[in-house]
Amino acid sequence: MASISTRIRDALPVSGRLLEGRFPAGLDPSVTVETLPSFLARRPEGLGPYPFLPDLVRVEAAAHRLRSAVSQRPSVPIETLSLNPDLEVLAVNWRGLPEFLNDGTTVPVAGPDTVLVWRPPGADRVRIESASGHDLLALKIVCEALDSREAAAAGGVSLGRIEDVLYAAVQRGLLLAPPSRIARPPEWAAEGIDPEFLASPTFTLQWHLTQACDLHCRHCYDRSDRPAMPLERAVRVLDDLYDFCRHRSVYGQVSFTGGNPLLYPGFDTLYREAADRGLLVALLGNPAPRRRIEALCAVRPPEFYQLSLEGLPAHNDHIRGPGHFDRVLAFLDILGELGVYRMIMLTLTAANLDQVLPLAERLAGRVERFTFNRLTPVGEGAALATVPPARWRAFLTDYLAAARTRPHMGLKDNLFNLLLAEDGRPLFGGCTGYGCGAAFNFAALLPDGEVHACRKFPSPIGHLADRSLEDVYASPDAERYRRGSAACRGCRLRPVCGGCLAVTAAMGADPFTARDPYCFLLESA
Repeated sequence: MASISTRIRDALPVSGRLLEGRFPAGLDPSVTVETLPSFLARRPEGLGPYPFLPDLVRVEAAAHRLRSAVSQRPSVPIETLSLNPDLEVLAVNWRGLPEFLNDGTTVPVAGPDTVLVWRPPGADRVRIESASGHDLLALKIVCEALDSREAAAAGGVSLGRIEDVLYAAVQRGLLLAPPSRIARPPEWAAEGIDPEFLASPTFTLQWHLTQACDLHCRHCYDRSDRPAMPLERAVRVLDDLYDFCRHRSVYGQVSFTGGNPLLYPGFDTLYREAADRGLLVALLGNPAPRRRIEALCAVRPPEFYQLSLEGLPAHNDHIRGPGHFDRVLAFLDILGELGVYRMIMLTLTAANLDQVLPLAERLAGRVERFTFNRLTPVGEGAALATVPPARWRAFLTDYLAAARTRPHMGLKDNLFNLLLAEDGRPLFGGCTGYGCGAAFNFAALLPDGEVHACRKFPSPIGHLADRSLEDVYASPDAERYRRGSAACRGCRLRPVCGGCLAVTAAMGADPFTARDPYCFLLESA
């Protein structure tokens, strides 16, 4: 007679194999998968060399329940960070049970452990792992509805550490995060457009900390005398950004720029405060001494460090000052040695159009990403010539062809998607990953607290002196920029394009009604 039923053997393949022959007379017919652990616990003499069997059965039974049951995940979007309902947390008296189930070679040892059995969202496979301290902390924070700031204070750690713990738990599927509240309205959906382009998981605040700069570039957007915030007020802005991102269910990034952000008094302190809040931190600046970057990396390496080059050495140095090209290349080498992601941005004009591909070739192996923005002729840049529209399409075609074999050449301009769509090739996310990101997943903060939808042209949407970032974002002015141009509303590429509002405005047209003057679709309109 078999010692266990077929039903138990099928549900518990590992435990069932170990149980074979343990009870020659067979198990009581009333014993089920659920009651088997207690049955075994009452008969330790029958366990032989496997004293851990009661707990092993509990773990394997939990996995069987999840595999057999319909997912309990909610069918409607959740409002707050929540436990995955397809998760069981088991306190056991043996360590090494998940490893034993996975490979059968690790022998469990006596000692308390917590085993997690769960089915991550979108996955068919059930996972079984011993809980780490970070896992248990994340579960405790959510189960007890603890405030992240209070949890950080109680644990004597930074808020960023708590955010990292919660983020990891979401990535592992232990917790469920509410959907992003930075999303396009339903009417933006279009055939052939990936729905992922309609909602952003992140929000970037491009913070121009100071007007102070060690360069004086010929295309500078703004040389006005705006006072920088005192450090204490700047730290409060970081709190405001953190709260905004929590409310919007997105991850926050602050990209410090200027001027030269490193010239802001107390910059290293502000950088640390941003990292301590769990914000992603990036730098858009100029070459700096190695020791400054080493100090920042000791806090947290920046997500990227972006510098600018405007063409080959002679032209670049004409725009940005003598010796600038060589200083940038030397600094790129320093960043590479420190493991920092390196980006070069070029402002595209009529004068450097033919230098883009040679510059990209020269930067191969020296940067992780090279991109360009079209000049918006505002500020001192109004004295420079823009790219002739007649040459625009051919330039993009040549750039796309070169980028196929040069992985560091990135796509940023929204209008690349017109060519990709014509060729039936996959579309990319456009300027900010979601077409025009002005006042959508991006905003620019000026030194004095004025907020703009885009830094490339005057686009004020509010001021943090008297309003929160949430209030500014929700304002009618911000919504107007998010809607973009009415001329684009019938175009299916709108979620990944929308042209460039800054270029449209700078060339004398109304950005809310006119189409980007470089749009190819004008040719057939």
